[in-house]
Amino acid sequence: MLILLSPAKIQNFMPQQFVTEFTQPEFLKEAERLVHEIRQLSVFDLSKLLSINANLANLNADRYFNWHMPFTMENAKQAVLVFNGEVFHGLDAKRFSSDDFDYLQSHLRILSGLYGILRPLDMIQPYRLEISTKLQIENVKNLYAFWGEQLSQSVNKTLIKSGEPKVLLNLASGEYFKSINRKLLKAKVIDFDFLENKNEEYKSVVMYTKKARGLMARYVIKNRIDKIEDLKGFAAEGYWFSPRLSSNEKFVFTRG
Repeated sequence: MLILLSPAKIQNFMPQQFVTEFTQPEFLKEAERLVHEIRQLSVFDLSKLLSINANLANLNADRYFNWHMPFTMENAKQAVLVFNGEVFHGLDAKRFSSDDFDYLQSHLRILSGLYGILRPLDMIQPYRLEISTKLQIENVKNLYAFWGEQLSQSVNKTLIKSGEPKVLLNLASGEYFKSINRKLLKAKVIDFDFLENKNEEYKSVVMYTKKARGLMARYVIKNRIDKIEDLKGFAAEGYWFSPRLSSNEKFVFTRG
């Protein structure tokens, strides 16, 4: 099984001591090309491109100016420890054992606008670039077009290498999963919904859904889940599998 997550805008580059192993991203050359293009933009144009205010635009202009290779423990940090949004609060990788990190490295991938797709221990430097950003590069009109089929092919390569049943757990947002061509995937894809019971009506609440995606990923990693049926045993923070709302392709969990 391979888990797919979205990244987070909030990033933490404070030094950490408990994981020394690291790897390099698969698509560093492509990331370098994107950085080169972004460096040509004025702070005003960067603000418009990323839909951020002037202060954030200045911060990110500095980030891209200082972005450089090679990535080391002194100038970069492992991706799974950088992202600090609700998904990664649910995953809570800081409490993983060394064996958990070994399993995590081969069973989880994080999509990224700048880096394409990341293994948990891939080193990254600070950036802000959503996958939906309409960054035009020559005849390419946006990042979906820039990445093309590369990310789908990377997922397939990982699934083939694993030697396990070919199952992709889509715990990414719709925005990020659009960068994957579902038709090209050589795997069964399981989608997920996490719903809240509000006055006998089940609704998705974005903040809770994000954390639940991380919690599900944590459940799979900690329990070494390798059978689809065992995913239904997820019961963190009051969620329960709903047979009535689920299908063979989408697992729905509810609470409340």
